[in-house]
Amino acid sequence: MAGASDNGGWPPDGGSWDELPDLPEEWGVIVIPDDLSELADEVEAVRAELHPTPAAARWQRFTRRPAMRRLRKVGTLMLRAPVLIVSMAIMVTVASLFASAWPGPSRQAATQRTSGSTPAPSRTLPALELVGADGSAVPLRGQLPLVVLLTDGCDCDDLVAETVAAARPEIAVYAVSTATPSTATSRSQLTTAQTPRADGKTVRHLRDPAGTLREQLGLTAQDGTAAAILVSRTGTILRTFEHVMSATTMLSDLQRL
Repeated sequence: MAGASDNGGWPPDGGSWDELPDLPEEWGVIVIPDDLSELADEVEAVRAELHPTPAAARWQRFTRRPAMRRLRKVGTLMLRAPVLIVSMAIMVTVASLFASAWPGPSRQAATQRTSGSTPAPSRTLPALELVGADGSAVPLRGQLPLVVLLTDGCDCDDLVAETVAAARPEIAVYAVSTATPSTATSRSQLTTAQTPRADGKTVRHLRDPAGTLREQLGLTAQDGTAAAILVSRTGTILRTFEHVMSATTMLSDLQRL
């Protein structure tokens, strides 16, 4: 039958714990505390023995000095300032590029004004049909380039004659009024409208009973003077004169028409 030494010093089943061997004397007095956190120092010492830390090199000891740490901190601050300035400059440059490339509201080109003239409210001559001296419908844009004289309330026979004389043969001249001409005047205008002029120039006396042309062009009411509209061969209104008493007022524009 095996003895107690055959079981590693532990008693056999059913044996008494009082027969356990004592701890070696060289271990000294072993005290097991109630709070295991009191053994933290011993744990750190054991870990240090198991995992020894390699000794720091000379340059590592040099860089760990307080003066070197302060120098590294100052160098970091000095490096951050230029980086921040460069970053802000890049952001401002990119923002200005986007602002210059972004389409803004379109600006209308400024037109040079002459005395007695205003820019035309409508840049294209309306496609109206007026009434000829013989009662037939006459397309307002039937012949271009064109000078339209609105002669309501105006004794404009001389103005019409001066305009015809100043205009080139290919420029038609229309004298437009809202009033219904008398019988004698109607016959005279009918003859003028049907009989070609010797100089090849076109002059027509037309009626606009409702005053639609003056309304669509935004012209002021009649005041004893005529209004003149100069239209290019594409139907674009080049110049509008709201108060005209003599063709000399628009002579330079007639030459460029």
